[in-house]
Amino acid sequence: MLNSVKRHVRNTAKKLLPTRLQRRFPYSLFGRKIGDYLENRDKERLFGSFAPLVPRVEDMFDGPRSLKLFKETGEEFLRIYQEICGLRPSEKMLDVGCGIGRKTIPLTHYLTSEATYQGMDINRTGIEWCQKKISAKFANFRFQQVDVYNKFYNPQGTVRPVDYKFPFESEIFDFVTLVSVFTHIPPTDGVNYLSEVHRVLRRGGRCLITYFLLTEESLRALADGKSAFDFKHAIGNYRVVLREMPEFAIAYDESWLRENYPKVGLKITRLDYGSWCGRGGATSYQDLVLGVKE
Repeated sequence: MLNSVKRHVRNTAKKLLPTRLQRRFPYSLFGRKIGDYLENRDKERLFGSFAPLVPRVEDMFDGPRSLKLFKETGEEFLRIYQEICGLRPSEKMLDVGCGIGRKTIPLTHYLTSEATYQGMDINRTGIEWCQKKISAKFANFRFQQVDVYNKFYNPQGTVRPVDYKFPFESEIFDFVTLVSVFTHIPPTDGVNYLSEVHRVLRRGGRCLITYFLLTEESLRALADGKSAFDFKHAIGNYRVVLREMPEFAIAYDESWLRENYPKVGLKITRLDYGSWCGRGGATSYQDLVLGVKE
């Protein structure tokens, strides 16, 4: 729809304007500016008062580039945080891999001023957007960019994930979430992140981490070509899509969770398998694992 409107406007301009005037009205006027206008109109229609917090579609690096899907994902995870994780409006929350606000924006109208939201991500563009748009309006929502290396997302990073320490004191959060983080780091780094999650959680605090989990069911789906990702390269207790770029997408053996959660002091209380491998009736796209600090 958007592309057809842009083409129509450009073609009409060519028919109606003399060539010398066409040169004075660049493509951006009839392409980008019309596109921005229509996108902003759709933002207001879809998001209402949230619209100023929503980035441009082309800047949505942390998921599908679509206003509709941006909204649906945010609403989906607010439900997950409430119904599965038991997030209460006054709690202190850490969001590792917060992206450009896709899952954060709905929380601005759920968490009260007594709550604290800390977001961190390796993508500077996403963090700067959230600081400029969200923190400026909601003082208890804070964001910081972290200099962690990731071959796919942040090859300039100087700190290896296996050595990274979350920049927070111990036992200060009620809830920690890492969505689409462990799907891009190998298990050796995952052990360190689990330990850090445990450290910053209060006793009884919860953590939600999403995965691509290798189970009997998902392995059959992979073999049958039903999965959205072809995790064909086996490396120890995990598989990757691209051997030369493992961080692109990583799937863990479920046994890794069963072994390492108890080691760091986390108890798995709920596991909801996702639809990524072609599974029907799933709660979400990735596998959701809820843990509690004992």
